[in-house]
Amino acid sequence: MDDHLGAGSLARLLTGWRDGGGPGTSAQAALAGRITSLLADGRLAVGTRVPSERELAVALGVGRGTVAAAYEELREAGHLVRRRGSGTWTAVPATRPSGPGASPAPLDGALHVGATGFTPFAPMGTPTAQVPGREVVDLAHAAPWAPMEAVTAAGARALAELPTHLASTGYDVLGLPVLREAVAARLTAQGLRTSADEVMITAGAQHAHSLVTRTLVRPGDRVLIEQPTYPGAIDLCRHASARAVPVAMVEDAATGRPGWDLDALAAAMRASSPTLGYLVADHQNPTGAVMAAETRAAVVAAAGRHGVTLVVDDCLRDMWLDTPVPPPLGAWAGAGGTAVITTGGLSKTVWGGLRIGWLRAPRTLLRRIAAARSSDDISTPVLEQLVAVDLVERLDELVEQSRRVLAHRRDHLRAALAEALPEWRVPNPSGGFSLWVDLGAPRSSALVEAAGRFGVHLAAGPRFATGGAFEQYLRLPYTLSPDALDDAVARLAEAWDSLGAGASTLTTVV
Repeated sequence: MDDHLGAGSLARLLTGWRDGGGPGTSAQAALAGRITSLLADGRLAVGTRVPSERELAVALGVGRGTVAAAYEELREAGHLVRRRGSGTWTAVPATRPSGPGASPAPLDGALHVGATGFTPFAPMGTPTAQVPGREVVDLAHAAPWAPMEAVTAAGARALAELPTHLASTGYDVLGLPVLREAVAARLTAQGLRTSADEVMITAGAQHAHSLVTRTLVRPGDRVLIEQPTYPGAIDLCRHASARAVPVAMVEDAATGRPGWDLDALAAAMRASSPTLGYLVADHQNPTGAVMAAETRAAVVAAAGRHGVTLVVDDCLRDMWLDTPVPPPLGAWAGAGGTAVITTGGLSKTVWGGLRIGWLRAPRTLLRRIAAARSSDDISTPVLEQLVAVDLVERLDELVEQSRRVLAHRRDHLRAALAEALPEWRVPNPSGGFSLWVDLGAPRSSALVEAAGRFGVHLAAGPRFATGGAFEQYLRLPYTLSPDALDDAVARLAEAWDSLGAGASTLTTVV
């Protein structure tokens, strides 16, 4: 398929590109830097045919020479390749650049190789790359540290248990019964009655989402998503050639926190007839919102009226810091009601390197997903499943330890930002891993580029939305150590100042 991005579409993604280069930066360097940033955070996919130099120059209102020079710089870096007879395409560099211009891919669990030379899931607080004179701080990923003793002990027990499984083929498209039973018991304890034959074990929650999409979504189908949302959901829509139907989150008048607009959700279901609806009901990524119990009931009812299957990403539901969350959204579906698929995993509650996830679905629907999976993905690795059995059974204990640490780091980061960058509006989420910060001006992408020069990797607001929205927002995880967070905030303040962010020419309208 010819994945072609038109000049107008690329120009919209490049909005504000002149602001990111800093004083003395040439137009061509600023343009090349912004395109590199778009590639790094996934807004511009690798393998996309970009518009010609002339077309982009017209769309941006600049001379063709500026675009030609920027394209040449990107070709030399390996981010663009020219194919005879078919134009210019985005690419992965053959060698990974390092230094102040390198940027990571700010997408949890999906690294754009070639964007930088860093390791995305280093231990908490550990520097991941080098900028001349400074160690790089990674605020692009919101991921937990590994409980080393617990994971090591689970691994040892799994190895001891492995011989009892070696007499079998090791193939089970649904997963080991003992792990499915453990997951079912956990979901039942949370309020979603589940039996083991309603559970499939996957290679991470994102794998579960991919299986559901591959089974149920066809090219041209519509998928309802929150706006903003987890970038992986947007990417899955694109990969399936589906049309995302974004529904904006709104600010709750009573609490001041973001929430769901029931009328807008129902209207989108009625008008667009989406095949799927993807929701994160607990500590929504990136806003941190938690859906109220009465809202969950209303959303399920609306989906039932309009025949929409809901996929509920529950990966963060255990990461509450202040108040426990309501039962899983699927608990309101009832027998024979709305089809609700619940996904979860251990990458957020235990460790990103443990690629074990699951999906819970009605039996008939689960059989369809299993049939689709068996054609090219026979089963999840047995050894990792055995490790997961022990960890799922200890999950409450492990998560309780994490909550205490995360609550302290959340409060620490908020206080540091209030002191160093008082003009930013910093929320106080009740759980999750990150803050959804309002910068007060549409400078998110420019700040990401500027922060890279100060050795801080960030995730720009538009990465969490369709159509380049949320340039006024920035996601900041609080998973690093307090010392690392202090260092990062100091550098962020420097980067913000370098943009002249207080200039009167800036608008605060998103």
